[in-house]
Amino acid sequence: MSTKLTVEDFEVLRGPLESGRQSPSALAGALVLSIFLQALLFALEYFMAGNATAYPYKDEILKVHFWITAGLMVLSLIYAIPAVYKRSGKIQYLVTILVAQNLFSVSLFISALFLIALEGEGMSFTPESLLNFTYILLLIGLLVFIATSVRFYILLRNGHYRKGSKKDELRGRFETKSYIPAAVLGGIGLVFVIQYIARTSVNTDINGMVVIVLGVLLFFVMLFILPEQLVILYCKFRFKSFNFNERGRLYNEK
Repeated sequence: MSTKLTVEDFEVLRGPLESGRQSPSALAGALVLSIFLQALLFALEYFMAGNATAYPYKDEILKVHFWITAGLMVLSLIYAIPAVYKRSGKIQYLVTILVAQNLFSVSLFISALFLIALEGEGMSFTPESLLNFTYILLLIGLLVFIATSVRFYILLRNGHYRKGSKKDELRGRFETKSYIPAAVLGGIGLVFVIQYIARTSVNTDINGMVVIVLGVLLFFVMLFILPEQLVILYCKFRFKSFNFNERGRLYNEK
């Protein structure tokens, strides 16, 4: 991120902080809830793995993801404690980003892959094709992240996150047009998923298709959201006015 950008260039991003939606106490409540949700989604993931999935290295994936999830659950509990988050608001926000990505991106993405690879009569995939399929989805996800990051940087450089610098309607039109590259990449990814399922998977019932497509869609959506989350985290480390004091009030920059 360019050091030429000043706090005024990021002013609009303080909105969720000013409203209280991303205050330390609100994030603490979300972290407590996430402990149960992470356990639930990992149980779903484990059920998918035990439900005759042929996805390669499933045991290794589950083992690694279990320890990552367990670590995030412990951190969620720690940073939901007022005595901790009041002194470590930046780290609490980082933990919140990791937990959100684990919940709505990683867990559902892994479950979708396991569901695609259900064993049964009529399946025509191989371990190599499943891995290649996964690599292509990860590549598309990386491109979505890069496209969204470039879009975000252009908006910042052009002053679209300065308060009162542009009319809201004009900013809305500009942002809508700038969504197109990331949206096209995400659409290509979803079409690719549906075609792969239709050609190779025995899980072609409508419920299974919905779960798979939703898991992959949320994977792309969370990568689309990630740049803004990282920019706010950057602002917390760079600008005093993006942080809260121990009484839960936002600092002024001066």
